[in-house]
Amino acid sequence: MSRRGPLKSAVPSNVVSPVRRCSRTACGRPAVATLTYVYADSTAVLGPLATYAEPHCYDLCAEHSERLTAPRGWDVVRLAVGNGPARPSGDDLEALANAVREAARPQERPAAAPGPGALGPSVREANPMEVARRGHLRVLRSPDS
Repeated sequence: MSRRGPLKSAVPSNVVSPVRRCSRTACGRPAVATLTYVYADSTAVLGPLATYAEPHCYDLCAEHSERLTAPRGWDVVRLAVGNGPARPSGDDLEALANAVREAARPQERPAAAPGPGALGPSVREANPMEVARRGHLRVLRSPDS
C-alpha cells in the first residue's frame, strides 16, 4: 500500500474566476458595465457593473460597451460608468444624520390644548416653508419659490 498526496491536475483549471467576464462570445476581458433590455419601452440600458450577475442581464467589457448598438427603433440609455461602486458623499451622510436627529426630537406641544371644537394652527401657519407632513417626514417648499 503506497501513500499518495493529493492529486494534481496535468492541465491548470481557470473555470472559476472571481472576476466577471464579458458576456460576448470569445471575449475574455473583465466586465465593466451591465446591459439590460427594457422590452416594454424598446430601450437598452447600459450602466455600471451590477452588484450581482443576473440571468437576463449582460456584462460587457469596456470595448464592447463603447461599441454597443441597439436594434433599429430602440433607444440606448447610457448611465455613467464609474470606477468602482458609488459611495455616499459627506453631504448624503450628514443629511441622513440630520433627518434621524429631527425624527428623534420630541414634538413640541402647545401650552394650552385647544377645546374640542377649536382647531390648532395649520401646518402652513406653524412653519411657512412646510407644505405637508406624513409621520416624521416633511415636505418643504423650495427656498426659491
